[in-house]
Amino acid sequence: MEVREGKGRGRLPTGRGRKNERRLGQERKRVREGDWEGRGGAGGGERAREKREKPHLFCLSRQNSTGFAPLLLKSPLDLAMTIISHLLELVLLVEVIVYGGTLKVEALSMGYYAMQCPMADIIVRNTVIGALRKDPTLSGPLLRMHFHDCFVEGCDGSILIDSTKDNKAEKDSPANLSLRGYEVIDQAKKGLENQCPGIVSCADILAMAARDAVFWAGGPFYEIPKGRKDGRRSKIEDTINLPPPFFNSSDLINMFGKHGFNVQELVALSGGHTLGVARCSSFKNRLSKFDSTHDVDPTLDSSLAKALSKTCSAGDNTEVSFDPTRTTFDNAYYNALRSGRGLLISDQTLYVSPRTQAIVNAYAMNPAIFFLDFQQAMIKMGLLEVKEDDKGEIRQDCRRIN
Repeated sequence: MEVREGKGRGRLPTGRGRKNERRLGQERKRVREGDWEGRGGAGGGERAREKREKPHLFCLSRQNSTGFAPLLLKSPLDLAMTIISHLLELVLLVEVIVYGGTLKVEALSMGYYAMQCPMADIIVRNTVIGALRKDPTLSGPLLRMHFHDCFVEGCDGSILIDSTKDNKAEKDSPANLSLRGYEVIDQAKKGLENQCPGIVSCADILAMAARDAVFWAGGPFYEIPKGRKDGRRSKIEDTINLPPPFFNSSDLINMFGKHGFNVQELVALSGGHTLGVARCSSFKNRLSKFDSTHDVDPTLDSSLAKALSKTCSAGDNTEVSFDPTRTTFDNAYYNALRSGRGLLISDQTLYVSPRTQAIVNAYAMNPAIFFLDFQQAMIKMGLLEVKEDDKGEIRQDCRRIN
């Protein structure tokens, strides 16, 4: 059974307080060992007395495989946070239902693998966390991989397919050369095939990996519906549907709008650039001969421009972080935009444009709003052009079509 304890540091008075602490310790021990008999069982009277003697302790219950396990909460704040957590889960479920209907996604569900592969989430999460512990910089590429997958042919794992002598795949597009972490997806797929062969799609693995990378880096946790099938097409020419780094806000609004996203969702998803890097080839046009009037992009902070020019002298493939905290999911990206330190034209335009500036300011001042909007936008993005039934397959190897 699961027991959650609060983090409060308040102490009970001496005397009876120490006795109560001993009783509470014994009670927690019985709960951890599974010896919880409920209100009507033996010892119920004693527990009722203890509850009256410990007014600082709140108790809720959570259903698990063996019944209801108590959650011991030490303060009203813990109680409120738990209730908010459950309400947020309900809100996200409603979002999935609404977006699913709008985007004509019918087969996806939160518990899609509950019967055939109940350990799917755990296997993917453990694989991702193990990889990020060894290399924290993988969080950004894993998140971007999911984004680049969904914007080309939908969320179908097409970004994972290797090129062959007869076909050049999406992953070899210049827009995708900075992506890393394919081996993490391979490892998760191997673990899942050992546990439940032929059940979990590579597209779902990628969606789960991106979610877990965001959470591990300090971002919000969001649950995702599952049941995507893997696509059978991956062509480099299709990557023309990815937003290029030189797009202005109008271009971005139009492109994201074609996928069903509004302006707020565009700005929220752009916040994924709080993780990861860009190559100098993506922004070197801002550093010299920018236009007929300016040698350097006037929207770029002058001190940053000088630093970037020096860094990029090492070559076009040199990598630069989008913001000062490349492995931490936070709102530093939006604060960078307000200081003229957005790396790409498509980044800085979000602050330059009156249509998006207010949203940037809101996210810069309130990370909680950004986190909430980001997780909702990610859930919606994960439903783009999902392959269902015979329109897709479950790949045996994520790098190859069956």
